[in-house]
Amino acid sequence: MGAGAKEAPVLASPGPGRHPRPPAGRPRISADRSRAPLAILFSVVIVDLIGFGIVMPVLPFWAIDLGADGWTYGLIQSSYALAQFLLAPVWGRVSDRFGRRPVLLFTIAGTSASLAWLGLAESLAGIFAARILAGGFAANVSVASAYITDVTDEEERTRWMGMLGASFGVGFLLGPAIGGLLAPYGYAVPMLAAAGLAALNFVFALFLLREPPRHHPPERSLGRLEVLREPAVRRICITYLFFSLAVTQLENMFPLYMKDAFGFDARSVAFLLVAMALLMGGIQGGGMRALAARFSEKPLVLTGSVLLATAFLFVPLAPTVALLLIPLAVSAVGRAIAQPSLMSLVSFEAGQDTRGAVMGTYQSMASLARIFGPAVAGFLYDLNLAWPFWLAGLLMGIVVLQSRGLRDDRGNP
Repeated sequence: MGAGAKEAPVLASPGPGRHPRPPAGRPRISADRSRAPLAILFSVVIVDLIGFGIVMPVLPFWAIDLGADGWTYGLIQSSYALAQFLLAPVWGRVSDRFGRRPVLLFTIAGTSASLAWLGLAESLAGIFAARILAGGFAANVSVASAYITDVTDEEERTRWMGMLGASFGVGFLLGPAIGGLLAPYGYAVPMLAAAGLAALNFVFALFLLREPPRHHPPERSLGRLEVLREPAVRRICITYLFFSLAVTQLENMFPLYMKDAFGFDARSVAFLLVAMALLMGGIQGGGMRALAARFSEKPLVLTGSVLLATAFLFVPLAPTVALLLIPLAVSAVGRAIAQPSLMSLVSFEAGQDTRGAVMGTYQSMASLARIFGPAVAGFLYDLNLAWPFWLAGLLMGIVVLQSRGLRDDRGNP
């Protein structure tokens, strides 16, 4: 249910001929040089995402206990995404100018503070305020992806982006499990535990995370509108916007759906999320290695999108939890394949000096979707439990159509 996944072994080459060599003049970074900083980066990202994952299964039940309905809970998630949307390109540009490490350190510290605030909240207003603050600091995934492009060659980038995706899988595997185990002791306990974990992550990153090699400082960073003037980047970003709109329907309403349709509590939802994350992590941490060796990014995006569209349509049709597991598993497989492939495609369109800005703009598409997606999902859910999932299937159909026009093999139609 989360997004992405991670790990650190060296992965096989995608195959000769498919990925051109880096342009002349761009220093090639050896696997030995790139592996060590990537291992530290992935460790930092995993811990960051564990903290986020702890909140996932608990927050909707806490909000409902404080008087929220589907619409209100959707607005809480939308407010988080609005802050993330506004700051994602800002963090990308700041990291282009001042470095990846200081931005990652600052956002991790801010995440710890926002989680502590959430743990101490006693009203819906307090939850809103804490989630807005958390959203502002959660826009650092673009900086992590820019870090990866700084230390990898084009031939291996898809595989390492898959490992970044696997970080999400690991984070959303351990995080919900911890949240589910702590939830019976009170909804504040998981939030404060996540805040403490983020504080420890800051100390770890402070001492071990190093700035990646910078070949020369950028003359200036591009704004979001400048980035979107490039047709290939614009099409990928629009595709990712629809992709994220679809995913938010399932992400945000799934805990409420399991509560209302099958009587699940926070702990039961948490362990169902763990099972999905385990499947996604296995595919992105290992399966993407084989898939990237055999297929280019475009067919992977198309295949994953078709699987997601099919799964979303069938989720509300399952009469039992056992049958529901089938479309949930299909959706996890589809997302595990499509999401890192899309991220890899956009990274190939980014110049060395604008990676932070391009990746930040790309990531802001997900934030934009999460501004409107949860509110729409909550509104539809209050009308009919099935409608958010059917809307998600329709949106993934649009993604399939959009993906057919993407450029593949580093710019070839």
